[in-house]
Amino acid sequence: MSQLTEQQLREQMVHYGRSLFNRGYSSGGGGNLSVKLPDGGYLVTPTNSCLGELQVDTLSRLDADGVHIGGDRPSKEVPMHMAWYRHRPECGAVVHLHSPWLTALACLPCSTPENCLPPLTPYYVMRIGQLPLLPYFRPGHEGIATALSDIAASHIAALLANHGPVVSGRSLREAVFNTEELEDSARIWLTLKPLGYVPLTPAAVAELEQARIR
Repeated sequence: MSQLTEQQLREQMVHYGRSLFNRGYSSGGGGNLSVKLPDGGYLVTPTNSCLGELQVDTLSRLDADGVHIGGDRPSKEVPMHMAWYRHRPECGAVVHLHSPWLTALACLPCSTPENCLPPLTPYYVMRIGQLPLLPYFRPGHEGIATALSDIAASHIAALLANHGPVVSGRSLREAVFNTEELEDSARIWLTLKPLGYVPLTPAAVAELEQARIR
C-alpha cells in the first residue's frame, strides 16, 4: 500500500475527528489527534478545537522535532503525543480522548495499575494487550509525557488517571480502531462488573498474544 500524502492525512484526520465526535467519543473541545507525516513532521489538532469541526487547512503543522511551524496553535498536549513517537518507532498516529467509559474507568480504584482491564475478549488482547493506569497529572503537565515515556516502547495504549485514554497505532486508522476497541472493552467490563464475569484463561491469552495486531 502506497504512503499517504500530507493532504490525504489532513483529510483523514478531519474524517476520523468528525466520526469520533459524532459517535460520542469526544465532546466540546475535548480530545486531540496527531499523525506522523512522510517527511518526519507531524499534524496535530489545534488547541481547544472540536474534533467534529476540524478544518483541513488549519490543522497544526509541526516539524520533526515537534516545533510548531504552520497552521493554528497546537494542542497543549503535544508533549504527550511526542512521547509515543520518540519511544515507539512504529507509532504513526496517536488518539487522546475523554471517552465516557474509559474516563469512568480512569476514575475508579485500581488494584492492578499495570493492566486495569481484564482480558474479556479476544480483540482486546490482540489489539491492546495490556492497559496500564498512569498517575494523575493536570492536562498538559510534562509529567504525562514522562510517565508515557516509561511505558510507550512496550504498550499500545495507556489510561491517564481521572483523565482518559491515550492510544497509538501504526496509522491514524489503526489508532482510531484501537481506541474504539478499548472503549468497547471498558463498556463491557463496567457493565459486567456488578454481575460477575469470566475472563479469558491464561492459556487463551497466551495464544492470542501470538496473533497480536502490532
